[in-house]
Amino acid sequence: MEWQIYPMAFIIGGAICLAAQFILDFTNFTPGHVLSGLVVIGGVLGGLGLYDKLIEFAGAGATMPISSFGNSLVQGAISEAERSGIIGVLTGMFELTSTGITAAIIFGFFTAMVFNPEG
Repeated sequence: MEWQIYPMAFIIGGAICLAAQFILDFTNFTPGHVLSGLVVIGGVLGGLGLYDKLIEFAGAGATMPISSFGNSLVQGAISEAERSGIIGVLTGMFELTSTGITAAIIFGFFTAMVFNPEG
């Protein structure tokens, strides 16, 4: 049944976010440390082939957190390395993620224009 993916997505996505919040609350790590850590964990799991299994199991619960970005970087690097060799590792990382990075920069710019940030 199709509806059964929704509870798993909620539980797995919530568990990832809960773990990150515990790290923020009970350690001296900054949000930048936690963000980078989640990207690295997603990349390592993607490189080992485990993140794709998590996506099959949890659907959007695994694709929405930032750890999915690390997985995307690694998957792009692996697929391009198979086609182009070692130079493909450098170019492949950004093929899958360039749209998201570009959107983040553009939306961040317009948000800064509208809300006049300090600092």
